[in-house]
Amino acid sequence: MDAKLKKVFDDFELFSKNFLHITDNDNKVIKFELNDAQREIHELMGTNKFIIIGKARQAGISTFSLGKALWRALTKPNENILIVSYKSDSAKSLFEKLKDMESRLPRDKFPDVFPNKKRDNRDELLFDNGSKIKSIVAGRKDIGRGDTYTWIHLSEFAFFEAQERQLLSVEQALAKGANSQITIETTSNGTGNHYYRMYMQAMKGQSKYVNYFIPFYHKLYTKQFANDYDEAEAWFKAVNKGKRLMKVDLDEVEEKLHEMGATLKQLMWRQWKLADMENEEQFKQEYPSTPLESFIATGNSVFDQNRILERLSFSMNPFNRTEMNNIAELDKIIKPYIGKGLEIFYLPDAKKRYYAGIDTASGSGGDSSTITMYDDEGQEVLTFYNNRIPVYKFAPLINAIGRWYNYAFLTVERNSYGLPLIERLRKECNYANMYKQKMFDQHGKKKLQLGFHTTEISKAVMISDFKEQFEVGLCNIECKETLQQMQTFVEKNGKQKNNKESDHDDLVISSALGIQGMKANKWYV
Repeated sequence: MDAKLKKVFDDFELFSKNFLHITDNDNKVIKFELNDAQREIHELMGTNKFIIIGKARQAGISTFSLGKALWRALTKPNENILIVSYKSDSAKSLFEKLKDMESRLPRDKFPDVFPNKKRDNRDELLFDNGSKIKSIVAGRKDIGRGDTYTWIHLSEFAFFEAQERQLLSVEQALAKGANSQITIETTSNGTGNHYYRMYMQAMKGQSKYVNYFIPFYHKLYTKQFANDYDEAEAWFKAVNKGKRLMKVDLDEVEEKLHEMGATLKQLMWRQWKLADMENEEQFKQEYPSTPLESFIATGNSVFDQNRILERLSFSMNPFNRTEMNNIAELDKIIKPYIGKGLEIFYLPDAKKRYYAGIDTASGSGGDSSTITMYDDEGQEVLTFYNNRIPVYKFAPLINAIGRWYNYAFLTVERNSYGLPLIERLRKECNYANMYKQKMFDQHGKKKLQLGFHTTEISKAVMISDFKEQFEVGLCNIECKETLQQMQTFVEKNGKQKNNKESDHDDLVISSALGIQGMKANKWYV
């Protein structure tokens, strides 16, 4: 191989430009020239072993990964490359693109330069230099078990099942060489998954993974979305008397995006896309401008999603079991639940009053029994969630926690399993400092009833109160599980509830009940 050809083979960007071809948005076969984001990721991969990439739609990262996989396999002997997709049709589509790239190599112009295919089947390419590229689907089984890979690329990782377990398996399968790598690229899928936690740790510099993010206004889209941008501009002019968007026309959100780098043409395109969407949150999920925006859940969210994401970014971690073992006054009833649903953020302060909301479940493995406790300034100090604790065990746990926190004021939801819980707290634990609700009987006589009776009307009121307290900053939530439940808490057909059957809202309810206790401003003992 002559020096000029060797230089091209040694540089992926030169190799792709000279030897690789892709199909563009107009179905034309063109040379694969790296866009700005692809070039930046390529440079990042030159200095980092573990990379995690968040992105807006259609950023071309999958194409980049296929091209780089082919380059590594063709130019280096004994490469073992694994590409993992989240579903079978994606895996099939990716591998077909890879094979198409390989089939267009100019073997006739450069005979004996490229390794020949030794095996070519639906999910594997093996070359006679010993290099191999394999494509698989991330299922329930561990990825990569029984093999060693020099580069592993995980596509749309946020949609994998059992993400944490799969990643652990992948990392164990990675070769120990200096050039071995793992890259993760994905659009986001809410906050209730391992990818979210990984990305946030990487953003804070607390992970071996280096993060990279592609916003919707990245300059790569100038060429990629050129036709869409022109169509959007024509639409904008049609609905604005022939006028193009000017800087003076920008609203507050658009001004901020413009300062971040979005062009006026991209902002017209944004308005064009928003015209066909239900709300702005849907656009943010599909075409985010920041990593935090990408995690926003779509739907008729009750709580301000941006506020939730801010708290998720800055919320504190609870005390761990080792730290709590040194607390002498910790009741023996409380100890077994630390790290198993019980999260303590602040220890009791003798000068403070505490308010706890309590939602009770059966303990059969479905909904969770939950506790959310605030101090008298609205700071969340403790949460508990467990779907296997029966009422007869839940009552003494509440009693122990309540008495430890200066005989806290308890607001217990009276519905269903809440009633027997109240009776146990009152009769067996002699716990008197509980919320009492004013009720009228059929004769119009007023009476006080222990607990908070939830109806569709009273639930709407308590959720509205909780929303206000949270969004104006009068209460501060630390529990990540609570914040994630708030993210999927929506209003549908006039009812407020969790978004899907698989989502839970028990901590949302106990948080709202705690706020009602604070609002009552009572202290019966």
